[in-house]
Amino acid sequence: MKKTIRTSCPRDCYDGCGVLAEIRDDAAPRILGDPKHPVTRGRLCSKCAIAYNGVWQDSDSRLNYPLRRIGDKGSAKYERISWDFALEEIATNLNRIIQQDGAEKILHTHYTGTLSLIAYKFPDRFFNYLGASVVDPDSICNAAGHVAWNLLFGNSLKGFDPRTAKDSNCILVWGANPSHSAPHAHEHWLEDSPAKIIVIDPIYSESAATADLHLQLKPGSDAALAFGLLHVLRELGKFDESYIDDHTLGADEIVETIDRCDPQWTHSQTGIPVELLVNAAEIYGTGPSLLWCGQGLQRQPNGGNIMRAIGLLPSLTGNIGKPGAGFCYLNFTPGMAGINWDTLGGAGLCKQPGKTISHMDLATRLANPDEFKALITWNTNPLASAADQGALRKAVSRTDLFTVVIDCFPTDTAAYADIVLPAASFLEFDDITWSYFHLHIGAQAKVMEPVGESLPNQEIFRRLARKMNLVEPTLFEDDETLIDRMMMEMNVGLDFAGLKSRGHFYISDDPILMFENGKFETTSGKIEIASNTAEALGLPRTPQPSVDRQTKDGHFRLLTPASKWRLNDSYANDPTIARRAGPATALINETDAARIGATDGSRLRLRNVTGSIDLVAQVDANVLAGVVISYKGRWPSLEGGAVNVNSVHTPIKTDMGESSSVHATEVIVEVL
Repeated sequence: MKKTIRTSCPRDCYDGCGVLAEIRDDAAPRILGDPKHPVTRGRLCSKCAIAYNGVWQDSDSRLNYPLRRIGDKGSAKYERISWDFALEEIATNLNRIIQQDGAEKILHTHYTGTLSLIAYKFPDRFFNYLGASVVDPDSICNAAGHVAWNLLFGNSLKGFDPRTAKDSNCILVWGANPSHSAPHAHEHWLEDSPAKIIVIDPIYSESAATADLHLQLKPGSDAALAFGLLHVLRELGKFDESYIDDHTLGADEIVETIDRCDPQWTHSQTGIPVELLVNAAEIYGTGPSLLWCGQGLQRQPNGGNIMRAIGLLPSLTGNIGKPGAGFCYLNFTPGMAGINWDTLGGAGLCKQPGKTISHMDLATRLANPDEFKALITWNTNPLASAADQGALRKAVSRTDLFTVVIDCFPTDTAAYADIVLPAASFLEFDDITWSYFHLHIGAQAKVMEPVGESLPNQEIFRRLARKMNLVEPTLFEDDETLIDRMMMEMNVGLDFAGLKSRGHFYISDDPILMFENGKFETTSGKIEIASNTAEALGLPRTPQPSVDRQTKDGHFRLLTPASKWRLNDSYANDPTIARRAGPATALINETDAARIGATDGSRLRLRNVTGSIDLVAQVDANVLAGVVISYKGRWPSLEGGAVNVNSVHTPIKTDMGESSSVHATEVIVEVL
């Protein structure tokens, strides 16, 4: 006997895929793509198709029971304990810290291990109520871009509706690699589009290879390229003067700067040939055009300025608020659908907020025994994903730092925990999911019983709150109540049973034209090209055509983009994926390889003041000179040398948002 359950993928991915689970007697569920889902079209991406039928259902790979450390921190030596004992141990330690030192001494860090709404957001209620400190989640990913587009547009959480692409003449993808990070958008949305596709990226990705035009610029020169494109667009008469007059503020303050950024200057700064620059401007300027800015784009020292500069393209050409036009960093679909995000996360519970720190400071701040006494991590694996890996490993080795890790798997971070709690996977409980690109909401339906004694994130924090004798009622709201409320807030004429039957719904029947009324959420109500707010923050009043300094002599700029086989550091522990991905490599230009004496298969050491890592050389003519590329997402514990590329990730903050400048990491490359 076989039945089918329709559910959704909650991974940190643009696509937001629909999933079918085939339930068979005496057999593990078979996880497939939903053929009725408009994005998935019946096929999951290769990594999800493998992992969801592999390690995610493998009880031997999963955390099954609560564990207590019995060896040294980092040894991953535990003993099994009961839930009651584990929660009592945690509650006792947290209550002691609160009474003796205050709740701000408790630091929690989380991010997008799952994007199902309750499991992702409900645990914040617990920490908000306590007044604990938090590591800003976006500081490891995209905080600079959010600050920049809030300055420019007043909103960074609302972009174009991808369905408007049917009316586009041009889709400009800047600093994103959909072939790896949005595989269905790459395969269907881009490749099936009648629009001309331009990709701007220093990496020759699969999406770049299939584009009509690829501008392979020098890393860190994006703002200069934006101004160079603006220069050509202005010369071509493609500025929409009426739109500029009615909907922008301060455009006159950058005219002289645009005039200076002629094609020859732009070529000298970016490496882009003049004819390609002009061609790109002609295509984009014909319009209507869409601008898609990737998360990786702003992970540079001047990442915020880069985002402000690139945002000038639609602003000055009037490619906003009409079919086939617009810009997108990400779409916060739950908010647009009507879900009260603050209520879901218990923002109102926070009476005395703790500290908020950047991921770039995590290793340094955790090393101070006077600042933080406890660390709780959930939905993330910082020992694999955070900067300055060696220093962070040393910091979490503190015997006086009470550490709790909540995860589905025994990660590198779990190896340093005093208590490890097993989290249920998305296959094991009901929830609601969303895409941060496509404007749809999905049902996450329970497919199987939780592995071992694992529990959903939200249930873990309910039980911990109860064990700590907390009495705030919202800390104990059950999933059914939360789901019912969200369904009512979205007001789509469906209950959750109806959503599970359908699998997903778009938040509107027809494509949404963002900013159609020409109103923006800035102080002036206009696009603030010149920003008093930016000045008050100590930032330039207007975007600048800046370029990062050249790398030091003998150094390479290390780029660590998304992997085809992993999603951040998810899936790194699936053996089939590990086998298909092969060993960790360093892609290097053939001229650079010859200069240092490397060939395909050579062992290379990448090192800097932060750390070192040994990789296998892969000589590639498509890699820019002076650049070395190594794909992210591996677990240190599963690699030779017990490190990944974050061992050399120097924690330099961006110009805005105290975010990661990981793509500005410099290394020396040596042949072993």
